[in-house]
Amino acid sequence: MDGLPFLADQPPLIDQYSVGAVHDELGLGSFETHLAAAAGAHGPAPVGASYFDSFTGLAIRRWCPPLLGLEPHCPPARYLARRREVGAYRAGRLLLRGSGIGTFLLEAGTPGNLTSATELGTAAAAHAHEVVRLEPLAEQVADTSGSVDSFLGYTAEALYAAAQHAAAFASGATHCEGHAPEAGEVRRAADRWLRGRRPGERLTEPALVRHLLWSAVATGLPVQLHCPDPQPLAAFLRATAGIGSDLVLLPETPHHRRAAQLAAVHTHVYADAGPRPEETLGQAPFGKLLFSSRARALPELYVTGARCFVRAMARLVREWTDEGLCGSEDGRRITETVGFGTARRVYRLAAEAA
Repeated sequence: MDGLPFLADQPPLIDQYSVGAVHDELGLGSFETHLAAAAGAHGPAPVGASYFDSFTGLAIRRWCPPLLGLEPHCPPARYLARRREVGAYRAGRLLLRGSGIGTFLLEAGTPGNLTSATELGTAAAAHAHEVVRLEPLAEQVADTSGSVDSFLGYTAEALYAAAQHAAAFASGATHCEGHAPEAGEVRRAADRWLRGRRPGERLTEPALVRHLLWSAVATGLPVQLHCPDPQPLAAFLRATAGIGSDLVLLPETPHHRRAAQLAAVHTHVYADAGPRPEETLGQAPFGKLLFSSRARALPELYVTGARCFVRAMARLVREWTDEGLCGSEDGRRITETVGFGTARRVYRLAAEAA
């Protein structure tokens, strides 16, 4: 297909992180709003412009129309008309089932009208597992807690309950020292936050975020670290070696290279392969890197995330093969390791995959 290996018979990928898809019908305006967010933009496109004229927009026009019975690169208006004609639910099913993803790890409890892990798995005819975000978990407990003691106690119970079914925890901590905060510090932080907080407000106390993070590591489940830059977490990465919980760095662009370097240094640390695997694969052993679509809202983003990843990997291993750096079987093995092998091991999905 298109002269690139590993595409026609690519085994299903494991998508280690996404947020879900919308249920509703989408017109041009609402579709462009979600497309703008995927392209990293804030607000509507300038007058006379469109976010279909972005890399993400071009990828959608290339890979998604054929899944709905249209030719590639058809005009956006025609694609959206076909989407409405098919219906939101059926279009979502066709797109998800054509994405090439066989297992989804979906962040649970995300605000908005997005699919749950169960709903996404059913629509995609695939496996789906929850990743529990720590900060919303604490926020939900705080909405019904009347005191510091009840908040800390119920949070510990909620964390334990989530660990019984979740595939992993996740945190947006941007900094964490190499030791857990002391009990007194945690109580003072909880008191400050609860006294000034209104129901529904986000968690803003760094000591509580660090407390949640160390508590999650103690469960032994993998913990995803959604960090703009992973460097401020370096002390935490060092301190958690040998505890038994794997850590997975999901940085923002352009910090994927640094995340891969940290994964190479620490046995229990892994990293997202990122949008340019040719950069990250040069910084860490291949078995320390994992694929994610990072899709949110549009089912089309699962398709484009998977296709762009597989094609980027195909180009890279073809270059390495042409240079004599590896053989064709090595190339396939590397692609499968990053595409699903490492995730199967880190998130303990071996029995399911078998």
